[in-house]
Amino acid sequence: MQVNPKITFFIPDLENPIPTSFISGGIKAGFPSPAADFEELKLSLDHLLVKNREATFYAKASGNSMIGAGIDDGDILVIDRSLEPRNNAIAVCLIDGEFTVKRIKKDNEEVYLMPENSQYQPIKIEEENELIIWGIVTYAIKQMK
Repeated sequence: MQVNPKITFFIPDLENPIPTSFISGGIKAGFPSPAADFEELKLSLDHLLVKNREATFYAKASGNSMIGAGIDDGDILVIDRSLEPRNNAIAVCLIDGEFTVKRIKKDNEEVYLMPENSQYQPIKIEEENELIIWGIVTYAIKQMK
């Protein structure tokens, strides 16, 4: 089986989380209230983002076929392999030996892997294709530009 080297997988290190300060009351994007108090807690992103530790992986996205879904080149994806594939979910798929990230679309008996960028064409799954839904994307972590 040939694996596309454009997706790099990582395993969360839940045994050694790095707690970071967390403001639980939220931060308003509008005009701040000078009287607003906040409560600072400790938070580990691994514990927040990983629901099933045995089945969750991180992967670095490559390319721009999913920009309409908010997934950009270089984003870190949180992928849960324990979730059932469903219509409209964003999934990491292994199709004919290559990994890709696409939205699952089921239309009657036909299945498509849908990009979220008009420069890319949907992939119609034919009988001769080998498709494995490897996991469902639950979060995308991105660097702000």
